[in-house]
Amino acid sequence: MSDTPDVLKKIIQRKYEEISEREAKVSIKDLEKKAEEQSACRGFIDALNRKKQAGVSAVIAEIKKASPSKGVIREDFQPVEIATAYESAGAACLSVLTDKDYFQGHEDFLIAAREATSLPVIRKDFLVEPYQILEARAIGADCVLLIVAAFLSAPNKLKHLYDLAVSMGMDVLVEVHNAQELTLALALDLNVVGINNRNLHNFDTSLDTTLNLMKEIPSSVTIVTESGIHTTEDVALMRKNDIHAFLVGEAFMRYNDPGQGVRDLFGRL
Repeated sequence: MSDTPDVLKKIIQRKYEEISEREAKVSIKDLEKKAEEQSACRGFIDALNRKKQAGVSAVIAEIKKASPSKGVIREDFQPVEIATAYESAGAACLSVLTDKDYFQGHEDFLIAAREATSLPVIRKDFLVEPYQILEARAIGADCVLLIVAAFLSAPNKLKHLYDLAVSMGMDVLVEVHNAQELTLALALDLNVVGINNRNLHNFDTSLDTTLNLMKEIPSSVTIVTESGIHTTEDVALMRKNDIHAFLVGEAFMRYNDPGQGVRDLFGRL
């Protein structure tokens, strides 16, 4: 992890401690049993593509209470109310933060949000071990996030986790920040990739990250642009460049009614 940003290293180190703590309470066999009891995955990528085919933006609307760089973003945090507001506004999918230590998230938020809507849900967390992939399906996740920056020295592990998630019926959003990470991502048999416009070394955001990296991505792969989408001009710029899928969180979380945030930024979906 020599090239991995320090903030990500710190989070991942904590994740390994967390996994050990959880394994002592819930075994892999228990997780496998819970995973098998879940209803079928709702088709995260299919939901994005249906919006694109309808000619509208495919919005992955995020449920996030806090972040390491901004602290608490939303004091009045009601995951069910937020989820239903997003669905009413036409979001394609939900993203739910489940990391507790850095984002004040919880698995229960994902369970509640999914039960309250018909939308596919991605577990947004720092997944580095098979245990967490099983855990994601056991709580009902339809998709998981894999951050390539966490696997720069272990691309085989990235592939193993990707294949495990797919074998369980989940979709996988593989997230990249630069050309090096994109090369590793494209070595997978993927059909969606997330381009995060935030530089993890200094937390600056630039939409040029998406515009530059998109040139290297096959047309068969759906591109999701993440971070830094704050205005209708940002959305128009992306759509002009044939990017139609967006993951947005903070901008919506600052609205009293997050659904209105979706409508203000993307119009009628």
